[in-house]
Amino acid sequence: MTYTATYSPEDNKLRLYAEARLDAETFQNVKEAGFRWAPKQELFVAPAWSPRREDFLTELVGDIEPELTTMAERAAAKAERLDALAEKRGRQANAFQRAADEYAQAFDFGQPILVGHHSERGARKMVERRDAAQSKAVAASKAVNYWRYRADGVEAHANYKNDPGVRARRIKKLLAELRDFQRRLHGMEKRRRLWASVDTREKAVDLANHGDYSSYGTWRALVDGEKDFETVKAENIALAESYLQPRSYCRRWIEHTLNRLGYERDMLGPVALFEGALTPVIVQTFARTHGAEKPKAEKTAKGFRLKSPLPLPAHLSQGDALELTPTEWREFMRDCGYEVPAAKPKSAPILNFRAPGGRIHAKALYRKEPESLEQVEMTKADYTKIYKDARGVKLSACGRFRFKIACARYIPALRERGDADLVHRWVAVFLTDSKTHPAPEGLSVDSAESEAA
Repeated sequence: MTYTATYSPEDNKLRLYAEARLDAETFQNVKEAGFRWAPKQELFVAPAWSPRREDFLTELVGDIEPELTTMAERAAAKAERLDALAEKRGRQANAFQRAADEYAQAFDFGQPILVGHHSERGARKMVERRDAAQSKAVAASKAVNYWRYRADGVEAHANYKNDPGVRARRIKKLLAELRDFQRRLHGMEKRRRLWASVDTREKAVDLANHGDYSSYGTWRALVDGEKDFETVKAENIALAESYLQPRSYCRRWIEHTLNRLGYERDMLGPVALFEGALTPVIVQTFARTHGAEKPKAEKTAKGFRLKSPLPLPAHLSQGDALELTPTEWREFMRDCGYEVPAAKPKSAPILNFRAPGGRIHAKALYRKEPESLEQVEMTKADYTKIYKDARGVKLSACGRFRFKIACARYIPALRERGDADLVHRWVAVFLTDSKTHPAPEGLSVDSAESEAA
């Protein structure tokens, strides 16, 4: 039998085409590998790629080819099938409604059912048929709306998957998965190094007691004397090296994730070359985003040198260090699809000043008009004693500075004064024993002359 296997990077699915019905054994193997039969498409499809499924298809078919049909084409074909089904249900609804109308004609002139008459049985049968036809017409009519809704949803889902914003979020998710796989490799590298340094049974017992760096049952086997520490050491090193080998499942997952990232970035558009000033922090953030373990960058005569206590991800470097010129770093980050995040706008400074008019105007949360807050004076120690949810900072009406605020109910001076509505009122705070700033000019602060007027 001739088989064809394909992979689509659009939906990350593997597909198996067969020219004839599978035999029982092959069908069972395909099912156990996670494939399910799609009758309308006449193929077997797996919900997602995995090394095990790829190996299964490679053994069964040979080479896995790119999927020729796109997600949009498959969505259009499915929408067409659903529209045809909706039309079919529409024709059924019309047929049932005509039948119900024909049955109802016998009662158009108000002829009642004559109880005891020889026509009673036939009349009741006709009523039952009319009601049944009417119910089927209503059900078919509802099915029309349902299948049309499904058809619209299929095309909308395909368009949603290709939306640039959705694609950008998918890239973030893939980067998170990449970092997770890299952490697994880092953990195995740590395990290999730790067990390689073990030279006594006591050290082996202590290390085996740490669950992150030993297999299940290792500690018990050592304590009970079932295995000597040399055997346990060899087993744990062998397990770690099996994860670290080039074609291990973990490395294949990383390679596949990198390929998916490359595809998604190509579909999203070219990555712009970073033109700003390059700093060690930017280099470290780039390496950390791609799964490096505690990367540290420093400026050198050549440019920037990146170093990690563990080997860097294979797509970044083959060792634990990488040194490039600033231009090479910019091109390297662009080739990896990394865009340096734009700098966040700085928050307005927090000023501590005595308002000449005794009030400060702040931006209201739900109103366009600014709100005016009375200013009170207190020490820093008294302000710190206020419950943290009852104090904070607020942006001025002009937006150029922020100032400290507190809930009026927690200020003893206001409680002694007997002010009303202390629970819901906030006041501006001036700390008498902290650094004082000059009062800013503008509409956010009343002058002494305006207060006197």
